[in-house]
Amino acid sequence: MTPPVLAARAFAPASVGNVAVGFDILGHSVDGAGDHAEVRVIEEPVVRIAAIHGSVPDLPRDPARNTAGAALSALRDALELQHGFELVLHKGIALGSGMGGSAASCVAALVAANALLERPLSREALYPFALEGEAVASGGRHGDNIGSMLLGGLVLATRDRLLRVPVPRAWHCALVHPHCVLETRKARAALAGDYALGQFVTQSGNLALVLAGCFRGDAALVRAGMLDVLVEPRRAQLVPNFARVKQAALDHHALGASISGGGPSVFGWYEQRADAVAAAAAMQAAFAEAGLASDTFVAPIDGPAAALLDDITDGE
Repeated sequence: MTPPVLAARAFAPASVGNVAVGFDILGHSVDGAGDHAEVRVIEEPVVRIAAIHGSVPDLPRDPARNTAGAALSALRDALELQHGFELVLHKGIALGSGMGGSAASCVAALVAANALLERPLSREALYPFALEGEAVASGGRHGDNIGSMLLGGLVLATRDRLLRVPVPRAWHCALVHPHCVLETRKARAALAGDYALGQFVTQSGNLALVLAGCFRGDAALVRAGMLDVLVEPRRAQLVPNFARVKQAALDHHALGASISGGGPSVFGWYEQRADAVAAAAAMQAAFAEAGLASDTFVAPIDGPAAALLDDITDGE
């Protein structure tokens, strides 16, 4: 008889949210950083957060106020599970970085917990529970970061659907994270106010060009479309030296560049890895002009999905 699985560990990568023209609905995963979660089955029908380690150890331990805890609670409630989960988080992504830190926690926790179910769910079926977790951090149910972590690569994430968008393997992202914090709620508050209908038409056209360019592998279409006329203008002032950092990204043959998620990280897309490497160094230098140290990540846009690492059975 196969012994029951008692615990599982999973990893979720960082991500670039919005990808300039897909506010709240388009994102891609980034190799090189991420969160780990260990989930253990417990008899008590609750979600308990036992410990949080790593870059952000002072996160709330109350499951209702923690993205991962809320996601696991939503899973338990929906499936009417008789048992509970105990969670240990290992944070590798700083919160308020624009790299999907809150999403990575809940996705890693869900992937680990899913492995402990008698009938594990598909990644798409985990999506609604991840949205519940993300809402704790941002106040809204948006899947741009979550979708890319669940499926890997570039993903279009609507309210109830995930669609993986093909991207040429040679295309790379340069992502630079300055050592400062920009809270998601503050970044979203900057978007309050009225928008002209013409801006929405322009943004819709740009998003269509980027998606068409990815499906066709046509860099010229992506370059023509990757210009954010809605969000970037209102958030640019929140990112130190943003204009110089973005220009540094564009100066190295970028297909486009913008704020990653809610910021303050900035990203650029490139047809070749060598250009992305050069751009990352130039962007880092531009942040240094503002007195900020930063971390750089250069990785394929067609990045990894969250992954189950291992499990522990009753016999171990």
